[in-house]
Amino acid sequence: MSPRRASTDTISSWWVGWRLARYLPKRYVFCGLLWVVVIAFPIATGLALRALFDRFSHGAEASLQEIAWLLAAFVALDLVRQALFWLAVATWPYWWNSMQTLMRTNVLRSILCARGPAATRLPASSGEALNRFRDDVEDILLLVDIWVDLTGDAVFAAIALVIMYQIDSSVTLVVALPMVVIIVVTRALSDRIKATHSAARAAAANVSEQLGGLFGGVLSLKVAGAEKAAIKRLREHNAVRRDLEVRARLLTDLLDTLTASSVELSTGLVLLLVAPAMRSGTFTVGDLALFTAYVGWLAGLPRRVGRTLYRLRQTSVASGRLVRLLAEHEDEHDLVAHNPIYLREPAPPAPPPAPIDAPFQRLDVESITAVHESTGRGIVDVSLHVDRGELVVVTGAVGSGKTTLVRAILGLLPIESGTLRWNSEAVVDPDATLVPPRVAYAAQVPRLWSASLRENLQLGWPVDDAGLDEALRLARLGEDVAEMTDGLDTLVGPRGVRLSGGQLQRALAARALVRTPELLIVDDLSSALDVETERALWNGLLSSDRAGPPFALLVVSHRPAVLARANRVIVLDAGRILEPTVLA
Repeated sequence: MSPRRASTDTISSWWVGWRLARYLPKRYVFCGLLWVVVIAFPIATGLALRALFDRFSHGAEASLQEIAWLLAAFVALDLVRQALFWLAVATWPYWWNSMQTLMRTNVLRSILCARGPAATRLPASSGEALNRFRDDVEDILLLVDIWVDLTGDAVFAAIALVIMYQIDSSVTLVVALPMVVIIVVTRALSDRIKATHSAARAAAANVSEQLGGLFGGVLSLKVAGAEKAAIKRLREHNAVRRDLEVRARLLTDLLDTLTASSVELSTGLVLLLVAPAMRSGTFTVGDLALFTAYVGWLAGLPRRVGRTLYRLRQTSVASGRLVRLLAEHEDEHDLVAHNPIYLREPAPPAPPPAPIDAPFQRLDVESITAVHESTGRGIVDVSLHVDRGELVVVTGAVGSGKTTLVRAILGLLPIESGTLRWNSEAVVDPDATLVPPRVAYAAQVPRLWSASLRENLQLGWPVDDAGLDEALRLARLGEDVAEMTDGLDTLVGPRGVRLSGGQLQRALAARALVRTPELLIVDDLSSALDVETERALWNGLLSSDRAGPPFALLVVSHRPAVLARANRVIVLDAGRILEPTVLA
């Protein structure tokens, strides 16, 4: 077993953000500088406004031409700022989308390719997994994004405060005081923000899980008359989520309200303090216009500081939730690892499958134990073997552990004890070793995507039309495909809804056969087939005229047509073998 990952509570949000900022540094710096200039640009417009009002206040001394030039300069500066703004808007999404793609690809790669069973780290519902891929990735990016805004606000504040200090130091200090107060208050609320955000994310996950169950079990709910109970339960989870989301939003709005109040307070203090100076002439109308203009923009700094502290807590929660999707030996370094992504150029073709070093002779399952953590049920001390060319059937009552046994062999569930051997060699990492072209798997529940039948059979596997035709023939699906209007290019719809139950199961068999495996593992493959189609399917799988190498079959089934052909039948009861039976 791999070592346990350190607690996700220790993840540094600063480090995660810094690592992302360094992935496309030129793009991040260039786009970031554009935004900094846009945010700090009111420095120039404020100075132009000051000069304009000072000329107006001089009355007859100001020429119309001077005022016209100042107005033109003010408008020109605003147009330049708008042009820079739209340039920044146009260039920033590439960096944003690249960072999203990087993190999502890293997580998906770990789920699909990293050693160790993925089932132990996936959430209970696919909706919750999607929430993490969407919302948590965005939460992390918002931290790196706000650093740019914070830099722009800091540059503006530094320059503006210097200019204002040179005009009137006492008024400048009064303007800066509310900013300090807001930063202190925000810091005090940061722990509460993190706890509330974490609870709100967990509540959202519960709602997603309930929705997934409702959509996936509509027929069962109708048959059981449980619609009202299911809706009531969903409302209860939604009520909890609503309360937590309101609390999280309340904290955020509280910080924004404090910031807005600081702007109004600062403006009032400026007006109060500069009145005597304006009467004496040491503080001009232009100075007042500049101070008033800068006060509103200066509020951006404490607001951004508060939101940055909030984003730090939010990122810590989001990073932990994403890291929990990674393999046990991986951590936040793997979440933001600098792997290649392909947004504008085509991705390189997938590498060809590794060649088989030696032909398959035998698979040994020696005293393996695999138990589900959530239920405590599974298989205990199960042993069996499958020789080349054999058909071995695993059968038993519902809940006896048949599917658990298959998933443990394939590395989809962790094996607590026992050994797997392929050609007498111990298999250390089943989910990386027992894969095509060694082993192919047809699961109990058909899983097809809303794409063409061809794409669903290939799933990126390099195979020509002849290989597809051979797989269809063996799976006894060729005649069905021939009757389809678009043949293999027929769109099967979400989850294959345009295919019958029998066609779905045979499509799974064809998908496995496309990979020309040496060991084919199937789980209750023919449950939706009629007697004649079932007989034809097994005739194809067990025929000796296949184009590929001869393979062995490990089958989960209780169907008489399969049991009658088996070399051995393994009977499971409550996770243990009752008796191995030799039938041929």
